[in-house]
Amino acid sequence: MKSSRRTVAVGLVAAVLAVAGCRNDAPETQEGSEGVKFDVGVTKEPCPAAVDQAKGCIYLGSISDLTEGPFKALGVPITESQKAFWKRVNDAGGIGAYEVDVTKYVKDNKYNPQIHNEVYSEIKPDVLGLVQTLGSPTTAAILGDLKSSSVIGVPASWTSAWAFEDVILESGTNYCFESMNSVDFGAETLQAKSVAAVHFPGDYGDDAAAGTKLAAEANGMKFTDIPTAPGQENQGAAIQKLVAAKPDMVILTTGPTEAATIVGGAAQAGFKGQFIGTSPTWNPALLKSPAAPALTALYRQSGPWAPYGTDTPGHKALAESLDPAKFAAAPNDGYTAGWVWSYPLKAALEKAVESKDLTRAGLLAAVKSLETVDYEGMLPAEAGRFGGEPNERVFRQSIISKVDATAPTGVKVEKDFFVGKTAEKHEFSKPCYQ
Repeated sequence: MKSSRRTVAVGLVAAVLAVAGCRNDAPETQEGSEGVKFDVGVTKEPCPAAVDQAKGCIYLGSISDLTEGPFKALGVPITESQKAFWKRVNDAGGIGAYEVDVTKYVKDNKYNPQIHNEVYSEIKPDVLGLVQTLGSPTTAAILGDLKSSSVIGVPASWTSAWAFEDVILESGTNYCFESMNSVDFGAETLQAKSVAAVHFPGDYGDDAAAGTKLAAEANGMKFTDIPTAPGQENQGAAIQKLVAAKPDMVILTTGPTEAATIVGGAAQAGFKGQFIGTSPTWNPALLKSPAAPALTALYRQSGPWAPYGTDTPGHKALAESLDPAKFAAAPNDGYTAGWVWSYPLKAALEKAVESKDLTRAGLLAAVKSLETVDYEGMLPAEAGRFGGEPNERVFRQSIISKVDATAPTGVKVEKDFFVGKTAEKHEFSKPCYQ
């Protein structure tokens, strides 16, 4: 009954948004500095904390998990990092005759799709797009309105569904290909003959599980599927199933707290298999938990790019832009993710201003025209292709890192950007979890 009520509530909010969207379908177009036209979320007046009072302002919204959801340990640094990224852009002259504000319209979704929908409706009339929309199920809750209103959203998630949505500006490979690559790595490097997917339900965990299953079949490996609900207290059954199945390796797609519980609990029960956690599963604070010895012995971290402290111009720019005391107190690759995710939006805004069309439709057209993006070495430039069919343009490479207590965020690259045989051959015609 509980889920039914929530579904109805989400539906009602969506209906309200749809009505609001109808009233806002044709926002008034104005002309700003240098003949650039705009409609929503752009002003001729300077940003509240403008570097140059002569420039106009582009307002971008941010919806993250900031207080009580399972990904707040990632959401807070992602948001801080994006503020630092755009401050750097503004300090360097902004985007043409404009600066960018990502601080005025920041909202907390508590990792709840209904709340995400509500706070989106609050800020939608005032922003050109979203510099962050954290979570797969939460972003799915506003996707219909993003599309009908031509609002670009940068997702803080990596589900394979995003490759099929023009309004979603993702970076790095998705959970599906990341998991395929991890299984291929396990088959080749760890000589694994069996694999389990332990994962949250929904398009986060199910996407990784789908990739795991596809790669298991390609490698002739036995596959076991173990869905598990969020919450530290809910992991007992998953641990029991895992220990009983005895796979050689596990693709783990949960939150960090659940990861520590599962890896630590399985190790206590004598489990010897190797774990590889998908992108949001790791948090360096786990090395201070009772599960630290088990994680050090059994855990690897897959990811769409290299962790904080890697030697690229982008990683260096990130380190120079952060408050070092804040990072030292809580090192986290949420900072890295927030920074990387910002590059394509910067490239699209530059194209839109160049084309003198900073309307929502103009920004969407600019996104579709991107063939490459300069990620300052944090991703290959070809990862920034946003035109063409998903199968042609989807980025399939990922990275494997090992636990290393001496590394800034507790993990260090073991295998740099690679694409396994499964991901390379996969015909990508729909989201993997479908």
